[in-house]
Amino acid sequence: MKASKKKASTVQKKTNLRVYMRRYWQLYVLLLLPMIYLIVFKYVPMVYIQIAFKKYSIVESVWTMPWADNHGFEYFIKAFKNRDFINALRNTLVLNLLDLVIGFPAPIIFALILNELVFKKFKRVVQTIAYMPHFLSWVIIYGLALQIFAPSTGFINMILSNLGLNTVPFLNDSKHWVATYIFLGVWQSFGWNSIVYLAAIAGINSELYEAASVDGAGRFKKMWHITLPGIKPTIVVLLVMNLGNILGSSFDRPFALQNNLVMNVAEVISTFVYKNGIKGLQFSLTTAVGFFQSIICVIFLLLANWVSRKLGERGIW
Repeated sequence: MKASKKKASTVQKKTNLRVYMRRYWQLYVLLLLPMIYLIVFKYVPMVYIQIAFKKYSIVESVWTMPWADNHGFEYFIKAFKNRDFINALRNTLVLNLLDLVIGFPAPIIFALILNELVFKKFKRVVQTIAYMPHFLSWVIIYGLALQIFAPSTGFINMILSNLGLNTVPFLNDSKHWVATYIFLGVWQSFGWNSIVYLAAIAGINSELYEAASVDGAGRFKKMWHITLPGIKPTIVVLLVMNLGNILGSSFDRPFALQNNLVMNVAEVISTFVYKNGIKGLQFSLTTAVGFFQSIICVIFLLLANWVSRKLGERGIW
């Protein structure tokens, strides 16, 4: 009896699967192309992570290259003995932490302010102006920064000089360069990043605001007790993702903005890899650096997600 029931259940599942696939096979065909892309361009290149543990040779296959000394960890040891790498590691961590502390709240605050604007046309104009910097490359932004912040010919320093005040070395002094770097990053991204929060705010039930109005709540109280709690899950997910990239860094932003006078704070891991790997042909060393960077980012991501789950939030999985 049990065997016949089990057999009937198996047949029913196969029938359901056949009906389901007949109905939705187009979706799986559409999914096939991105899956092929991921396999070919993301997973297959992972084979070359072996270079971090081997002595690289341009004439040999990655499978036949000899293993590096110290049980394959020769280039990891070299990296941590390299003063330039330690400096780049420190700079990457500091700049990303400053970006997180200063840049992460900016789009949230901007979205909250936009949500409170009454005049829709003015709101659209403000949104458009705020989104535009996102579409500028960092080379163009650096050109604009030179026109505004250059020591002698920059717009701001020319005004300060004409007023008899001391000029500010925005791009030539380490501390001022860091402040300029963070400011330009926030300016370039806060408008675009606010789109996610505006979408989350749009999904909040309007009846909550109406009930709060009946109870006599003002705009600030509605924002604090309805809007912020309503977008809290979105904030947590994006914060976890940002923490997962705490040791990652884009290449174009630091490379475009750095100069020889501020290399002690401007050299990051991505520019270190470019200069030593592509220009210096130290492929095993820079692969080891990149592998270490990826491992640390994954650890931060897992820890941040674990903490968010412990605090009662959903996390990213």
